[in-house]
Amino acid sequence: MIFKSPLDCVFDDLFVEENTLLPHANLFLKMEGFSIGGSIKIKPALKMISRLELQGKLKQGSKVIESSSGNLGIALSIICAAKGYEFICVVDPNILPSSERLIRAYGAKIIKVKNKDENGGFLNSRIAKIRALCQQDESLVWINQYENIDNIEAHYLYTAKSIARQFPDLDYIFVGAGTTGTLGGISQFFKKNMPQTKIIAVDSVGSITFGGISGKRKIPGLGASKEPPISRLSYFDGLIRIEEQDTLDMCHQLANRGLLVGGSTGTVLCGVKAYADQIPVGAKVVAISPDHGERYLNTIYSPEWLDEHFSINNADSEQLLQENF
Repeated sequence: MIFKSPLDCVFDDLFVEENTLLPHANLFLKMEGFSIGGSIKIKPALKMISRLELQGKLKQGSKVIESSSGNLGIALSIICAAKGYEFICVVDPNILPSSERLIRAYGAKIIKVKNKDENGGFLNSRIAKIRALCQQDESLVWINQYENIDNIEAHYLYTAKSIARQFPDLDYIFVGAGTTGTLGGISQFFKKNMPQTKIIAVDSVGSITFGGISGKRKIPGLGASKEPPISRLSYFDGLIRIEEQDTLDMCHQLANRGLLVGGSTGTVLCGVKAYADQIPVGAKVVAISPDHGERYLNTIYSPEWLDEHFSINNADSEQLLQENF
């Protein structure tokens, strides 16, 4: 298989059967980490950039700016490098060191905000920084994934359709909620075309994507300290919130079985486990796995990081890793 551009390396039809978490049903992970950029975010990034080009808002030499916790920033840095756009990524201290290095490696500039917003997170602070920079420099083009309908449309056209092609009689889909672009696109497609399929949204405890009480979160990917405007375009039959400690346990358990996943995948699979009693025998279930775990070697899979952020002493964290690896 030969591609003309690295931007064509998007693989939307890779699924792995997982037969231990849901032994009475049929669980399949939709593996998004094999595409260029290593995550599901390449699809909305391509769609949002393409729309701006069609609208004439992006042209050779344009400057793009966006807020990201990691994966979208990587995807945009790749696209902008390939197309010749300058890219500025506004991040916060929770970004993975590996993600920050990747973004810089593609030639993008990083601006890191360090002041938490009124909800105890950084999202509002990142957005405020972008608004201020756009006022100072009118040549900046803000992607604005939190309000951009193409964030949803990308998953309607690609992610959801690929699932429907593979599983025309699907019973359940478990989707993690970040900006809710994936959730919005998948839920809109299935509500219209396969309404019998139940959509289960999975979020992190401490996230206020769908309301609730804001709390401290250390694992990037899912959740938000502000309700994304596009979240109102999502539909779901159930909502599950997962503690980050449970996410860590799930990630380590999967690694022990030969599957190294990121925090978002661990959270989604915790949602599957929590919902298991409501899933009938023989049901077909798909869970979205947004990325792989290699980027998390210095965080989720690091004894020192576990000790620092989850009050686990080094001996306990070493034992946790030994038990799961």
